[in-house]
Amino acid sequence: MKSAEELKKDLYRINHKSYGMYKELKGSYRFDRFILHIDHVQGDPFASPSRMRLEMNARDHGFPEEYYKRTGGEKPEAENLRQRKITLEDQVLRKFRRELFHMDRSVSGSGKSGRISTCSVGQKVMERIAVIFSEDKTEIRFEMGFPARGRTILAEEMAKLLFDHVPALARGTLFYRQWKEKEKKQLKDAIDLCDDQYAIRKEMDRRHLVAFIADGSVLPRESGVSDLPMKGAVPFVSCETMKVELDLPHKGRITGMGIPEGVTTIVGGGYHGKSTLLKALEQGVYRHIAGDGREYVVSRENAMKIRAEDGRSINHTDISGFINHLPTDQDTGDFSTENASGSTSQAANLVEALEAGSDLLLIDEDTSATNFMIRDRMMAELVPDEKEPITPLLRTIRKLYQELGISFLIVVGSSGDYLRVSDQVIRMDCYKVHDVTKDAGEICRKYADGQPYASGRAESSLTPGPEGKQPSRIIIPGRVPDRLKIKTGGTDSVIIDRELIDVRYLEQLCDPGQTTALGYILEWIIKNIRKPADIHEVVSRVEEEIKAGGLLAVTGRNYSGGHPVRPRKQEIYACLNRYRSLRLRQE
Repeated sequence: MKSAEELKKDLYRINHKSYGMYKELKGSYRFDRFILHIDHVQGDPFASPSRMRLEMNARDHGFPEEYYKRTGGEKPEAENLRQRKITLEDQVLRKFRRELFHMDRSVSGSGKSGRISTCSVGQKVMERIAVIFSEDKTEIRFEMGFPARGRTILAEEMAKLLFDHVPALARGTLFYRQWKEKEKKQLKDAIDLCDDQYAIRKEMDRRHLVAFIADGSVLPRESGVSDLPMKGAVPFVSCETMKVELDLPHKGRITGMGIPEGVTTIVGGGYHGKSTLLKALEQGVYRHIAGDGREYVVSRENAMKIRAEDGRSINHTDISGFINHLPTDQDTGDFSTENASGSTSQAANLVEALEAGSDLLLIDEDTSATNFMIRDRMMAELVPDEKEPITPLLRTIRKLYQELGISFLIVVGSSGDYLRVSDQVIRMDCYKVHDVTKDAGEICRKYADGQPYASGRAESSLTPGPEGKQPSRIIIPGRVPDRLKIKTGGTDSVIIDRELIDVRYLEQLCDPGQTTALGYILEWIIKNIRKPADIHEVVSRVEEEIKAGGLLAVTGRNYSGGHPVRPRKQEIYACLNRYRSLRLRQE
């Protein structure tokens, strides 16, 4: 490893020479109490900026050990400690971004000269690659545009960046003692909030709740393109019949609405808050930062939003629980198509969600296939069972809950027959919640003679997983290309060697870095799964690699194209299921 002085000599040696000679600076350099790694050097001033890292020894940075590793005193559970570490990394990243914002970066040059940037952050606490704490060190990853005039190296401008700006960033971010007392308190509050959110999940499991919304939460967002809380929004207040009290380790006692396991229907007039509530619950699989309004809105981590998805591919999936005796005699127990309809796509999405381990499914009537959701008595009389391939969810939903333990949160605006199969009915009225389960029961009894066509043809098994009755799906390895090119388009798509994987309807993806990570995960699977393997084994192996070595285990240190952010395993399954080139078979 070279010293900072050697870096300076090498830099001035190439002053005013061709831009390509910047590549000679690639390597690691020891500064005073930190190490600078130049991992990748851009090809020209207009290319993507160069990638760099700051590394500091744990005994020098001074952050409280109980925030990121086990100590001799407090001993939180392993998962709680992991969440604390992610929270610390998130707070350090936000501090780094504040230091960048306030820094005078007046560096001249062409293209991206002097530009310093890092991973973006939002309203959620995510496991990112930009900041990593380990037992013995911490690392911060960022990008820098190496200065040039035209294609000529500007060593003086580069020296300002390397020997003024970068050390200032390191001092302001990596040395805990340099943090202001207000910032230290903000970090401590974030760790305390992390503990409280973990405690809510533990208490939800104990009480068999699938979701919790604290009183005073702000659910509406600023706009359709902003995740910030809406100013002046009506705060959430639980109805009395569903109100629960929780004692949290730091916040103390809080109250809110606890949604129990089972089938819960959310009703109400248009624009009264039904979809806003569902949206908050689908994002409740993530932890939110203080001030977001949804800090204490928590859903089961494996919850999956499903919807119709016309045109998606389906690859050897058993949808026979919902679709049978097609006119073409196609086997729906081993169903494949390149262009799914609304009903077949939603059936596949549901079955695949169960395969991915979800036991809470979120559905909005507005984005569902009508014939998948319901078929009323009159239509059933006009088109008899033997002529209708689709068994609507209305018929199977009680079996899914009673036999498989699958809970549902369903927003309905017109399908009143779902009231008959619901355990709880919630009505939204001007963003206020009311428990109308009793009223719904009385209405159902009033129209008992109009009993919906909710029974009939026996459904095939819907049991997911390798130990259930559904057949296993085996990934068959293909030829490994010498180089895989990966691109992403926001949270909408992953592109692997020009093949677009459409993930825009995976509505719980919330950060472009997650699709970046999905691209690298698929690349890792293509390169490392070299014999047929069950899809569960493949995803489990990916999860184990990430657990042991972080996201770097699947991206490698020379990743490019954005900062990866860890997706849930549910989105890994979903991305695989939408990858048309993936070869699968049933066993």
